[in-house]
Amino acid sequence: MLESLGSLSGTPWVYVVVSLSIVLDVFVPILPSGVLVITAATTAAGSGPAAADVAATVHTGNHLAEMASLVLCAAAASVLGDLVAYRLAWRGGDRFDRAIGRSRRLSAAQQRLGAALTRGGGGIVVLARFAPAGRSVVSLGAGVAHRTVREFLPWSALAGLAWASYSVSLGYFGGHWLGTSWVSTALSVLALFVAGSVAAYLVRRPERETAAH
Repeated sequence: MLESLGSLSGTPWVYVVVSLSIVLDVFVPILPSGVLVITAATTAAGSGPAAADVAATVHTGNHLAEMASLVLCAAAASVLGDLVAYRLAWRGGDRFDRAIGRSRRLSAAQQRLGAALTRGGGGIVVLARFAPAGRSVVSLGAGVAHRTVREFLPWSALAGLAWASYSVSLGYFGGHWLGTSWVSTALSVLALFVAGSVAAYLVRRPERETAAH
């Protein structure tokens, strides 16, 4: 994967590949969009000369501009995928509602989402963006519940920006400190999975507390 993205580094195609993966993984959560974002950032950060003085400053500036572009691209793709899933679930509400109703976990998640958005506490949308399949549950659940775009979109944008910034930062610093290698990518992906596990625990915590009472 490093070699494949490395050949696309510095071309618009890397943004196309990453964006498509992010848009589609709201429907197929097993797609490794986070891994692709990290790998693209690692490849870009670890490429190019390690010259000193003025050349190094210019090279660092180019890296930072590329990282900023990757963050914006990933965040925009995340929001676009969320909105597509949201609109599809809005239009096919009954069918999606029955599918969600068959799962106690999904039903509980949908209820928490609705309550959080009603209170203006859409932080659960941000947390769910890091949790495995959490983005799918939130986007589809918001559509099924017919939450307004005004309620959902700002939190989706914040979630996409937070997730993209975190993922790109992991790849950038991993590639900058360890170079373009499987070790740096693996450590960065591990950090992303750790964040996802923590987010999943925090999202489910209210349900556990309620069950305990």
